[in-house]
Amino acid sequence: MSMIRTSLSRLALVLAAAPLLLAGCAANAPLAPVPPGMFDDANFGPPADPIDPATVFKLTPEMTEYMTNVIMPMAHTRGVRQAITEALYNRSKLQLEYDASSTRTAAEAFQARQGNCLSLVIMTGAFANALDLKVTFQQISSENMWSRSGGMYFMSGHVNLLLEKRYSEGMGRYDRNDLYTIDFMPGEGNELHAHPISQQTVLAMFMNNRAAEAMVRGQLDDAYWRARQAIQLDPDFRSSYNTLGVIYMRHGDAAHAERVLRHVLDGSPDNPRIVANYAEALRLLGRTAEAQAMQARLAVLEPVPPFFWFVQGQAALHKGDFTKAREMFLKEIARDPDYHEFHYALAVADFGLNRVDEARAELALAMTDAIKRSDHDLYAAKLDKLKAWHPSNASTSLVQ
Repeated sequence: MSMIRTSLSRLALVLAAAPLLLAGCAANAPLAPVPPGMFDDANFGPPADPIDPATVFKLTPEMTEYMTNVIMPMAHTRGVRQAITEALYNRSKLQLEYDASSTRTAAEAFQARQGNCLSLVIMTGAFANALDLKVTFQQISSENMWSRSGGMYFMSGHVNLLLEKRYSEGMGRYDRNDLYTIDFMPGEGNELHAHPISQQTVLAMFMNNRAAEAMVRGQLDDAYWRARQAIQLDPDFRSSYNTLGVIYMRHGDAAHAERVLRHVLDGSPDNPRIVANYAEALRLLGRTAEAQAMQARLAVLEPVPPFFWFVQGQAALHKGDFTKAREMFLKEIARDPDYHEFHYALAVADFGLNRVDEARAELALAMTDAIKRSDHDLYAAKLDKLKAWHPSNASTSLVQ
């Protein structure tokens, strides 16, 4: 099996909101059919920016021209699969840039020359489909990663894709022993923990991401219709029900949220995110005893929730206890050494303890690990400021 990897950063598939959490759900028992009353169309306005699923993988004329003039000539000497990889991800060609700010269609990612990993998987799959390659999308079973933006928490999973030989490359048949993996998250052993998913599931993931991104912006109508569409695209994709439940709660409709979350909880009884959200819906409905029982269950499933040490560290920072803050941030970094905001927080604590060299090193790590261009630029500016820092300049602050 051939494996190609890139230096692009983590893949944002599924998102989470605080204090309500959206997340990917491991498939447990099969879900029952979507019950009546799951959707509440009458209480949501029309989407400001409707998305037709048929457009997500669609090539534009510009993309077709690029395929004809760049990819196909390279395919004659390198093979179609290698040509796709080089033409799309070689910095001397398309000049793609990783950007986790939004989930784009294939055409949007190509036009912007940037995208998060799901966008890049979709764009790669669109070109591969057009070039008559057999594409297999895969969901990778690995430790999920957390981030936050705009006061909301995000949980990221991971997908990649396999490209099989065309008939012309495989002596008239697909060669299952010669698969070519394109993976946007460096790491060993991903292929050992992968299971195939359909393009329909990828579309559901896309809509689920768009729903969560709309929620971050406060656009609950758009969020509702996209989560609804995700469920219709793949009724067994658990994350979209969780997203819909959070949307209902943020819309002030805990009763609908409870109904949706109870439905998906029946199929995924041990998923911490669903248990947490279901507990919140019960609390909002005044069903205190049931909510407390769910919270007790959650404490068993997840004794130390995501960002627990980070929140403790932030509280210590606000009290001026830099030693305690540093201890808490180091614990978070031990859990997730690649998340930029943990390194930035540690830099702030180090600076408060006059550990200036350590603060510079942590800022450099935060800049390297940033998954948004805006965060990268912010850390770069702070790092430049800190490099020029002198003890006599008492006005310097990393927090500003």
